[in-house]
Amino acid sequence: MTALADKRRPPQEQAQTLLAEVAAVLRRHGARPLQERFFGTEEAVQQAAALRPAAYGDLDDGVPPNLLVVPEGPTGALAGIQVHAIATDETPTLLADGDQPCGRMLAAGGLGYVALSGITAPEVGDRTQQARAIYDKALRLLRPLGGTMRSVARTWLWLGDILAWYDAFNAVRNGFFTECGLIGPKARDTRLPASTGIGVGPAGEAGCALDVIAMVGPEAGIRYYRSAGMQQSAYNYGSAFSRMASAATPAGTCVYVSGTAAIDEAGATAHIGDIQGQVKMTVDNVRACLRDLECTDDDVVHAIAYSKTPEVQALFDAEYAARMPWPCVSVLSDVCRDDLLFEIEATACPGVASE
Repeated sequence: MTALADKRRPPQEQAQTLLAEVAAVLRRHGARPLQERFFGTEEAVQQAAALRPAAYGDLDDGVPPNLLVVPEGPTGALAGIQVHAIATDETPTLLADGDQPCGRMLAAGGLGYVALSGITAPEVGDRTQQARAIYDKALRLLRPLGGTMRSVARTWLWLGDILAWYDAFNAVRNGFFTECGLIGPKARDTRLPASTGIGVGPAGEAGCALDVIAMVGPEAGIRYYRSAGMQQSAYNYGSAFSRMASAATPAGTCVYVSGTAAIDEAGATAHIGDIQGQVKMTVDNVRACLRDLECTDDDVVHAIAYSKTPEVQALFDAEYAARMPWPCVSVLSDVCRDDLLFEIEATACPGVASE
């Protein structure tokens, strides 16, 4: 579910409207949230979080949404709300980091479907230390469920001020994945999650945050595509993630297309300084990934577009978002290279368009 503010209004009014709409849809479908994200200014997302318990009522199980801070955009202080929910008679198991609820697991079809949200570690030190700690926390949460990092299909790394420390973050991630046997000499195969690493930071004091989707059970439930569509492996230039992953979920197969930008087959930035060229190539790259697994635009159930400047955002919103059926939150954010102007990710459910 993607809920977008339709015009400039005070943040409180925006939040009340969107939360009421989300709660109404959840109740109409008999659904409960698995993973939630609120995008907006610090004040706006904190205000929305404060209003959420009253709006949700008994739908609020104590797991907070991930609050993600972005500059004010065309719709004002609150950019949008994304909710992944599921209609089921089963009650998801709540997962907690100490006394802090941070995720849920739903058992279905012999698999445990795990969604972790907003894992942070501001208490451990600087951003690189926090980056290692959030991976360690995720692994500690997965282990009692019978999972490991090999169970992870998709991650989101919310890396505030990304351009100042992306190389350091990549070194932390590569080291952690090597220790886990996902890459390096001890790896029996390559199981790199699909991922987004973006210059959107969490609300509050943390320098970074982590969201995770994992399947606890047979490893055959997840397939990883290091190369996909028109792009080669990001690992070739030091970023340890797959271009795409597919996984068995309680609702059927789900396709996760990683954060994607205008990067050519050699790993170089294309169309430098050309907003139209970068946005078009990025959308084309995502669509090519979707076609690899026989998905169409109509199968996309969730997307997030990240624009470096208001000019980039305006072009994407007018020429693409308004014309595509993708449910998409559009935000302002730095991307992992200073010469990249735009990035987008997509999640699709093959066949949903025909249902």
